[in-house]
Amino acid sequence: MKKHLERELEKLKKQILSLGAMVEERVRMAIRAFETRDRELAMKIIDADREIDKAEVEMEEDCLKVLALHQPFAVDLRFIIAVIKINNDLERVGDEAVNVAERVANIAKRPPVNVPFEYGVMAEKSEAMLKSSLDALVNLDADLAYKVCLLDDEVDDINRDIYDKVKAAIQKQPERIGYLINLLLISRHLERIADHATNIAEEVIYMVEGEISRHRNDIFKTDDA
Repeated sequence: MKKHLERELEKLKKQILSLGAMVEERVRMAIRAFETRDRELAMKIIDADREIDKAEVEMEEDCLKVLALHQPFAVDLRFIIAVIKINNDLERVGDEAVNVAERVANIAKRPPVNVPFEYGVMAEKSEAMLKSSLDALVNLDADLAYKVCLLDDEVDDINRDIYDKVKAAIQKQPERIGYLINLLLISRHLERIADHATNIAEEVIYMVEGEISRHRNDIFKTDDA
């Protein structure tokens, strides 16, 4: 019975890592589509969304079957609970990649606007946080997961700065409000990807340490704080 449970847990681990790789690739594609204003690539991301949705449902069903059939406890139960939550976050990241792609498909048809802000840093940080959270999951690396959580405030700060600058740009170029609103939404979607990466990192911490770290700002403070 124990060996059968171990096989099922290993299967779940492979499934969640496969879904993570799929979602990470969608985010890379969405950022590339935005950087290049590639409408064709954006449409590919939108059309492929069902693949992630299907994998997420199958993952949850398999987790529930293991819970029902084997009634795991302690570390094994903690692992399954964390996987269920990470599974949901990964599906939401996939949705955010689609949201970015939809905004790109919209603005790609319009002439660009000269704006005083750069999305490259924010996109790079959000993508790096997602990658690191998945690396933390693969290696059960709580230290790396903590580092991901510490980066979330940086992305939030960039998002607020972009909001202020978009608002100022709208006042100067009211005729381009539609385009600028799309840029604002892209910023929001990138910030949400970082939020979900943080959620995944928090679940890795729970998986490894049995510590629920959500809302625990004290444990994410640096020594200089």
